[in-house]
Amino acid sequence: MNIVLYEPEMPANTGNIGRTCVATNTRLHLIEPLGFKINEKALKRAGLDYWDKLDVTVYPDFEDFLEKNPGAKIYMATTKGQHVYTDISYPPDCYLMFGPESRGIPEEILIKHPESCVRIPMWGNIRSLNLANSVAILLYEALRQNGFEKMTMEGHLHRLAWDGDAPC
Repeated sequence: MNIVLYEPEMPANTGNIGRTCVATNTRLHLIEPLGFKINEKALKRAGLDYWDKLDVTVYPDFEDFLEKNPGAKIYMATTKGQHVYTDISYPPDCYLMFGPESRGIPEEILIKHPESCVRIPMWGNIRSLNLANSVAILLYEALRQNGFEKMTMEGHLHRLAWDGDAPC
């Protein structure tokens, strides 16, 4: 899987998204300009100690991203999308693209790809969800559809001593 952030503005969101990418073995693509420096403390703090494990590529603009990822199947998250994100079948190597926090993916890009625009349903007049949350919602749906390939699927509970040897 691939996450594409078009001109992200907030280092904390990008750091959280980077951490999610590491936890899911997902590549992160950042399209400039960025609203922060890639070595900014807030970015690394949000990504905790995972940032050095992140597979991340930075592009100077959208055209460069397209040029370096020919044939990429891109799904664009937008409140203008006609398709609900759960109605799409995501291939395992797809790209999930998100726009900047303050304005989303530009309409001139969306207009060229209306069939690839997906939305997360929301109640009422809410403008949008937090970027890191939106990424997690779409990414985990795509991963679910692909059987969470190579991801840890088992957890382990440890018995705790409670009134002797009673299980928790």
